[in-house]
Amino acid sequence: MVPELHQNRPALHAGESLDRAQAAMIMLHGRGATAEDILSLREEWDVPGFAYLAPQAANFTWYPNRFIAPIESNEPYLSSALQVVADLLKLTTDAGLSADRVMLLGFSQGACLALEFAARNPRRYGGVVGLSGGLIGPEGMRFDYPGTLDGTPVFLGCSDVDFHIPKSRVLESAAVLRQMGASVTDRLYPNMGHGINADEIAQVAQMMTALTSQ
Repeated sequence: MVPELHQNRPALHAGESLDRAQAAMIMLHGRGATAEDILSLREEWDVPGFAYLAPQAANFTWYPNRFIAPIESNEPYLSSALQVVADLLKLTTDAGLSADRVMLLGFSQGACLALEFAARNPRRYGGVVGLSGGLIGPEGMRFDYPGTLDGTPVFLGCSDVDFHIPKSRVLESAAVLRQMGASVTDRLYPNMGHGINADEIAQVAQMMTALTSQ
């Protein structure tokens, strides 16, 4: 049994109600940040019809060590965090939004969590966005996930010199997700640092618009 390290914390909700929304976005904050922080990104997008859900990690951290540390060193926190995403996805589907109407988006540690969840739970999602993140596991790990992402649009954006996120892992993650059948766009921005830029915001807006126009 996974200890309820992150469970039983109500997620923040903004935008449309789930029963009226055309689509939903699960938004995952980074280490040391808050649900309010990541939820504030919605103000950058003028795309109607979305419900936004943003959970809060216990102690502001989804897992204690770096995402390229041995996976067991981040347990049971990682499994607990993945369950939070699963619970929110179920909440949206129970409200009538199928997974192909739900986007997963995260920044930094939250980006790693979003990508890892999608890879471990492959299906057609409305979109997956990793802003400064990559799949979770140590260097040299073989990323071999069963199943298909069935054409899911994926966007990976990161600095080419991010201290926290090696660009090699971003590119490796993009290759793995493509192999799983996702439609992946990856962009490395010169000397950006650890943050989010206007092009990334625009890329997400395009994904959102494409989803609600279907």
